[in-house]
Amino acid sequence: MTIFLCGFMGCGKSTIGKILAKNNGCNFCDTDELIVRNQGMTIPEIFSQKGEPYFRTVEAETVKSLCGKSTVVACGGGAMQNTDTADTVRKNGGTIIYLYVPFETCYERIKDDSNRPIVMNNTREQLEEIYNKRHEIYKKNSTMMIEAVGSPVEIVRNIIDIIR
Repeated sequence: MTIFLCGFMGCGKSTIGKILAKNNGCNFCDTDELIVRNQGMTIPEIFSQKGEPYFRTVEAETVKSLCGKSTVVACGGGAMQNTDTADTVRKNGGTIIYLYVPFETCYERIKDDSNRPIVMNNTREQLEEIYNKRHEIYKKNSTMMIEAVGSPVEIVRNIIDIIR
């Protein structure tokens, strides 16, 4: 089973994904880390030199390449905005879990992260607007939504209970 975790930046996809993969005895991967490794550039460098549309194309290809593997995937914050990507995941037996975390919590976690071009190039208000738009898309494109509040271990237990 391939489990794709989606949600806004700072919602805990990587932290929860690593614990979930360990508990399920499968691999874990972070699409942003795969992209950085495969492109030989940081995400800010990709955005600066090749643009966000290029990054989103590479992101979609990366997600699709993971379908059918026994792994837990932490998707970049924008990956499941793409309906085509989400449809491909579901058609290939993937489960998309939207980790819902309130904006304030996400913002506190990401506000000073210089490795996130969207954070660095937008005000708090603009980020909240992006968050609100993405929230609806995540809900629409995911298999299920989990309220990801509490400790990462508690959240993982909740996910395991739901998917089994």
